Amino acid sequence: MNFFRGVMGGQPAGPQPSGAETIQKLCDRVASSTLLDDRRDAVRALKSLSKKYRMEVGTQAMDHLINILQTDRSDSEIVGYALDTLFNLICNDEEEEQGKNYAVIPKHKQKTVPMPDENVQKQADDLGAQFTEKFIEDPEHVTLLLTLLEEFDFHVRWPGVKLLTALLKNQGPQVQGVILVSPMGVSRLMDLLADSREVIRNDGLLLLQQLTKSNAAIQKIVAFENAFERLLDIITEEGSSDGGIVVEDCLLLLLNLLKNNSSNQNFFKEGSYIQRMKPWFEVGDDNAGWSAQKVTNLHLMLQLVRVLVSPVNSPGATASCQKSMFMCGLLQQLCTILMATGVPADILTETINTVSEVIRGSQVNQDYFASVNAPSNPPRPAIVVLLMSMVNERQPFVLRCAVLYCFQCFLYKNQKGQGEIVATLLPSTIDANSISAGQLLCGGLFSADSLSNWCAAVALAHALQENLTQKEQLLRVQLATSLGKPPVSLLQQCTNILSQGSKVQTRVGLLMLLCTWISNCPIAVTHFLHNQENVPFLTAQISENLGEDERLVQGLCALLLGICIYYNDNSLENYTKEKLKQLIEKRIGKENFVEKLGFITKHELYSRAAQKPQPVFPSPEQMLFDHEFTKLVKDLEGMITKAVHKSSEEEKKEEEVKKTLEQHDNIVTQYKELIREQDAEIQKLKEQVSSMSTQNEQLQTTTTLQLSQIQQHKDQYNILKLKLGKDNQNQSNSQDISQVNGVQTEELVQLRDEVEELRKQNTLLQTQLGDKDSVINTLRSEASQTAEGTPGASDNTELLKELEALRSQVQAQSTEISQLQTERQDLQRRAEASAASDAVSSSDGSVDDAKVTELENRLAAQTSETERLKGELKGLSECRADFEQQLASATSSVAILQTEKSKLQTEVQESKKEQDDLLMLLADQDQKIHNLKQRLKGLGEAVEDEDDLDARDQTDDDEEDYDED
Repeated sequence: MNFFRGVMGGQPAGPQPSGAETIQKLCDRVASSTLLDDRRDAVRALKSLSKKYRMEVGTQAMDHLINILQTDRSDSEIVGYALDTLFNLICNDEEEEQGKNYAVIPKHKQKTVPMPDENVQKQADDLGAQFTEKFIEDPEHVTLLLTLLEEFDFHVRWPGVKLLTALLKNQGPQVQGVILVSPMGVSRLMDLLADSREVIRNDGLLLLQQLTKSNAAIQKIVAFENAFERLLDIITEEGSSDGGIVVEDCLLLLLNLLKNNSSNQNFFKEGSYIQRMKPWFEVGDDNAGWSAQKVTNLHLMLQLVRVLVSPVNSPGATASCQKSMFMCGLLQQLCTILMATGVPADILTETINTVSEVIRGSQVNQDYFASVNAPSNPPRPAIVVLLMSMVNERQPFVLRCAVLYCFQCFLYKNQKGQGEIVATLLPSTIDANSISAGQLLCGGLFSADSLSNWCAAVALAHALQENLTQKEQLLRVQLATSLGKPPVSLLQQCTNILSQGSKVQTRVGLLMLLCTWISNCPIAVTHFLHNQENVPFLTAQISENLGEDERLVQGLCALLLGICIYYNDNSLENYTKEKLKQLIEKRIGKENFVEKLGFITKHELYSRAAQKPQPVFPSPEQMLFDHEFTKLVKDLEGMITKAVHKSSEEEKKEEEVKKTLEQHDNIVTQYKELIREQDAEIQKLKEQVSSMSTQNEQLQTTTTLQLSQIQQHKDQYNILKLKLGKDNQNQSNSQDISQVNGVQTEELVQLRDEVEELRKQNTLLQTQLGDKDSVINTLRSEASQTAEGTPGASDNTELLKELEALRSQVQAQSTEISQLQTERQDLQRRAEASAASDAVSSSDGSVDDAKVTELENRLAAQTSETERLKGELKGLSECRADFEQQLASATSSVAILQTEKSKLQTEVQESKKEQDDLLMLLADQDQKIHNLKQRLKGLGEAVEDEDDLDARDQTDDDEEDYDED
């Protein structure tokens, strides 16, 4: 142990070993010692020397330390020492270095020489990178470190987290690749956020920040490991925007997960996490005393909102997030911060930028923003208050840029907002008692501050972007320049200031406004050319040889003159297309004109402005180009170059060809519309045929049901017939009994009455049978007439057969009733013949009375049964009449359907014939168009192929179908 005392404790007598020798002995002891305590003490000694002798410890002891991690995992203390030592070797942070401002020199010189901080840090970075590469040469080392992180012991887990973080800082992509392929690698690291010890949890946040940098695959895995839920919970627990550095780390990790990752952004929105962001921006009325940490936290929160609605995201994802932010009230909360007092300038600037991107391209959000009022007396719209800051030269430059961006986003794809802004400039809507947005823009456009001129010009240009109506409306604006002088138009005033030779920034802004204003608007071109001084001024500016600063102005003047040529409708005789091109050729030269036009895109600030919509400039002097204007230049440059080089004859030929092609296109379009109409009519006819077929099927189904009901009634009739036969048999038995025993006189009277009633019933039945016979004969005649043309003739024949069978059964029943009547008449005669035998002994009287009573009961029962049969027969007759009526209606419906079907078939044949004629006409037109294209190609003109025309027609058809839907 004397050796360790020499290293760790006091200084023994005699010569002292050098640092390298001491480290070598310690490494030997780690490698060869069999006792765990000896190895632990040796590793502790290496840890204490690892900062001072970083190079020596790293080169000699790293392999031994890794071996300790593999073999002595059961002892948490020695593993913790080994991890701390490796961390000291690999970490490059300045705060972790000791003696960072001094170089280690040989001991015999005993002199410290200060070294520059940059050199020391560079050497430390090189050492850290070298040791990191050595550690990750074997991917199993990283896997071993991930396994150690599962240990709950603080002395193992915490240094393991720090070591893995340092490895990711030095060699991020390589370590990320190892973790990505390691089973449950990312899941183990996500468990760190659930650790109850805040030190480990906080360092786990730093580790996940390094892990998720620039790796979309790991970002997705971390997100689906419930990272959003855990991070938002930590932010809430730590106090949201009032929290400390932990909130900042959580927000940085959220930015890593969401930035440029559409999958995670969609998952964040679908998980309803946007709603949980609203409480972050709830600031009180007292906004004094914002801490630096709160400003940082709120700044990161605003950046997080901007990541979700950034213009670089897909339009669908951005629109969905914008809608969610409005629905949950987040936009309203941001507007509250926007109009609050006491908010720090940088937070206010970032809030304006955030609101800008939340409303950009969203009509609902733009309408809400237009309705926001500032808490002033009287209340003013938020747009007016922001524009007042933009044209105020005392406001910070970044704030003015943010307000301009907000105004641009408010007008982006918002024709309603554009109309409202332009309307504030028109004479009929100007209110002298209030300040409007149009008045502020005009004031900034003509102020002495060049930056205000540029911002106002660009803002007004955005009010005209892709809106022909507002370009024409703005021509009506009149300005009063001074007392006693007539008002001049806004267009004329812009050209007047342009010709006065103001600052470059002012002239660039005015030229961009004029180019945007008159592009694609022939009426505005005519107004511009109507001023006789404009064209000479432009040609003079383009033809002069000026310095580098004026080149951009010359290029913009060339662009403005080119727009006057391209969109000229030749309404002014002195400034037609041909005369303007002749003027360019004489005064400037075509090649010189095109060269000056190219100065715009060659400017270094042009490419910077074309990258993203937000105007971000390092200084006010470099604020020259607008993002939307760069798009306009890109579209117009090639077209203007071609228009200038074309001769008058080529233009005439091109105009003729265009007119011819337009005529043919119109003819083709007409034929296409006619074919579409016919197709629609054919489709309607097909639908009618389909509906009639359905009705026919329904009628057939109804007929089938009626047949089944007839069969049921037939069965019921047979049952009634059987019952009636039994009753007749019982009646004959009673007659026999009366013949044997005799009948009393009163009973004979009753029997006579009943027989009379039966006669009446028989007569009635005979009448009903006659009516039914006539109905059946009528049905037979109708069936014979419709048997040939009616699809359901066979069914009707079967129905008639069944009705005939029913008639025969009814006749049989009538015959039986007649027989019954005959039998009763015989009974009556027998009763009269037996009248002489009235004197019967009293002993036989009681028996006769009993028999007569029994006979009366039977006769009463038979009478009631006869009445019931009469009722049922009447019901059957009514059902039969209904069935006959339904059959007649079904037969007439089928005949009508057959007639309509034949008509539809005739119309379809006529439509097919008309289509064939139209196709012949189209073929003739296509041949003519082909010949014209060949002639154009012979003249050297570029002509679209048939595939391009078909693709364009297909696109037009799809758009028309979409409009119809």
